[in-house]
Amino acid sequence: MASTSPRRSSGGDSASPSAPLIPSPPTSPASGPSGGPLGRLTSLRGAARFIRRTGSRRLMREPSVAVRETAAEHLEERQTDWAYSKPVVVLDMLWNLAFVAVAAAVLAASVGERPTVPLRVWIVGYVLQCLLHVLSVTVEYRRRRRNADQEGAGDEDLKLSIVKHLESANTMFSFIWWIVGFYWVSAGGKALSHDAPQLYWLSIVFLAFDVFFVVFCVALACVIGIAVCCCLPCIIAILYAVTDQQEGASEDDINNLSKFKFQTMSDADKLAAGIAAPVGGVMTECGTNPPVEHILSAEDAECCICLCPYEDGVELRELPCNHHFHCSCIDKWLHINATCPLCKFDIIKSNRDIEEV
Repeated sequence: MASTSPRRSSGGDSASPSAPLIPSPPTSPASGPSGGPLGRLTSLRGAARFIRRTGSRRLMREPSVAVRETAAEHLEERQTDWAYSKPVVVLDMLWNLAFVAVAAAVLAASVGERPTVPLRVWIVGYVLQCLLHVLSVTVEYRRRRRNADQEGAGDEDLKLSIVKHLESANTMFSFIWWIVGFYWVSAGGKALSHDAPQLYWLSIVFLAFDVFFVVFCVALACVIGIAVCCCLPCIIAILYAVTDQQEGASEDDINNLSKFKFQTMSDADKLAAGIAAPVGGVMTECGTNPPVEHILSAEDAECCICLCPYEDGVELRELPCNHHFHCSCIDKWLHINATCPLCKFDIIKSNRDIEEV
């Protein structure tokens, strides 16, 4: 669990914690083209702050809140890597270019149409947003590939800054441009469907798609946020399944950590040990002689990953920072992130220091 537990010996001594598909969210329905028609998911740091406020109202214990904040931050860090992976970037670019191709075909086929509002101007602006997004994604993807192959050049920070400013400006422009398009379509009324049916319906499709995708992104972000709060083991299991096993701790690193077996204490055991405070049970280290035991308070006898109390006979894992969890919960976490989910203690660095000593 979260806190460091008091110890007792076998003799009975006792004692009584930001891309195309996945990063930051579209700020409005207009963000679809500039953030890519495949869009961006809402940042999880806001969810982490909400979790913190929830914890402050005592609906969730502080250590459990801290673990969920760490998981939210880890997910957000992974988003950029996933969003700029080759399959996602290719899909995003093809999607944007498909919008461009459809718009070009409709503009060519509707030369004879005479809309009462400048729908052609709006569609051209929409296409330019898609092209600008494709350019930004291409530059960022190539920069990341170069950095992965070799050390970045001195002007990489400047290029990154330019791309970020360009994408931010594109997103802001798309927000304004969506409002302009919605106003023109509304102002044109039913006459547009008769005077310029192809331009009218293309504009409707683009506007509706942006709204749909923003709703989809917000709903997906809400689902992820709820899952982080209420079903963190599910998120960890999914990350464990899709993560390169070399990214976190190895099996040997995890097996080197202390393993304990939890046992509840009866009233007779508490009296024999001279313990008056509420006690949840005792952690007994496996494979040690004499056995090393940790006495856990009733509050600490809970895994702050799955929020389940420790049951009699369950196996626990204690990290070098003295935080303990269910083996099944913490082992998967360490495979994807070799740090304690509570205090971010690096177990790999700790193992190396021990080996050097």
